[in-house]
Amino acid sequence: MLTGRRIVLGISGGVAAYKAAYLARRLVEAGASVRCVMTDAATEFLGAQTLAAITGEYPVLGFFDEPEVSPHTALGQWSDAMVIAPATAGTLAKLATGLSDNAMIATALAAEGPLVVAPAMHTEMWDKPSTQRNIATLLADGVTIVGPAEGALAGGDVGPGRLVEPEEIVAAVEASLNRDLEGWHVLVTAGGTREPIDPVRYLGNRSSGKMGNAIALAAAQRGASVVLVTAAPALRMAGVEVVAVETAQDMADAVWARVDDVDVAVMAAAVADFRPVTPADEKLRRAAGPPQIHLEPTPDILAGVAGREHRPFLVGFAAEAGSLDGAHHKATTKGVDLLVGNDVAKPGSGFATDTNQVTVYTPDGAADTWPLLSKTEVAERLWDRIRATYESG
Repeated sequence: MLTGRRIVLGISGGVAAYKAAYLARRLVEAGASVRCVMTDAATEFLGAQTLAAITGEYPVLGFFDEPEVSPHTALGQWSDAMVIAPATAGTLAKLATGLSDNAMIATALAAEGPLVVAPAMHTEMWDKPSTQRNIATLLADGVTIVGPAEGALAGGDVGPGRLVEPEEIVAAVEASLNRDLEGWHVLVTAGGTREPIDPVRYLGNRSSGKMGNAIALAAAQRGASVVLVTAAPALRMAGVEVVAVETAQDMADAVWARVDDVDVAVMAAAVADFRPVTPADEKLRRAAGPPQIHLEPTPDILAGVAGREHRPFLVGFAAEAGSLDGAHHKATTKGVDLLVGNDVAKPGSGFATDTNQVTVYTPDGAADTWPLLSKTEVAERLWDRIRATYESG
């Protein structure tokens, strides 16, 4: 809940600005005092009077025709946190570079509390390298990015770029103010390992690392010091040390060298179970015919952590296809404290999706099945569960 919290809601000029009225209502219902600041373009999509009626305060619209001498610094000093929703591509660029040519960006620069940003734009704009560079900069600066989701966009288009629902944004604001993992040292693994066949080819899987990234980011935003050992691309995040690896052996070496110094280890990576015994030194040629590839087991990283004399609180992951029986078995035999299973054959729960539908198992086999959620929401709920279990004994 946000009872007693003072939240500034910034609204930029995208079609999704109409959702900001609903978001303002949800923030107020969560107990927050809310004040708004709008760009000129935002007023073309949403009336300032609507927000005034919802929050009880007329929005700040500029620098000059306001009762305060310096409206942006007054808002920044008043706030406990600020959220910008929707954040257009232009807004992301201005935030990343500190270009404060409107009252909303100036307020974000003046505010000292957490900043939550919910992007919304067409897919082509979201996918542009410049936009992704700006997102990477904001993450490295400690900004919380929530979304975008995939779905219907303006003009009948469909794809990534849709503003996430207001309830998810409220949850992100609550999480940004929740530093309940302060002082914790956390290790997270992510991505799918690649086991070389020759200098060109490898055995691997379709894991994107999105779930592991979300878990690492959520922990850092809640105050933890995080090491992310990843075989997938990872955005640089404030509070997260990224250790890039490729093979299962690389990941095992990195994890086992660091795991004695952490309180919690969350093993979300999709680690290959087998690797070629002898990778070819040169590229295998079609003319030579199909090669005979002999496999051997890779290190069992989870078992290696579970077997340590002073192991951390341990969370395992199991990606299954069609049945979670394997995840249930793993929970009861692998020596973990929690096991997160998901069926990658289910729509919205597979590799590279922005959502996940998981079941959390305890060592006695008890199961808690969660609904389909964004991976950000799964990460937040998982840390809630880890914290509750960790602190209970």
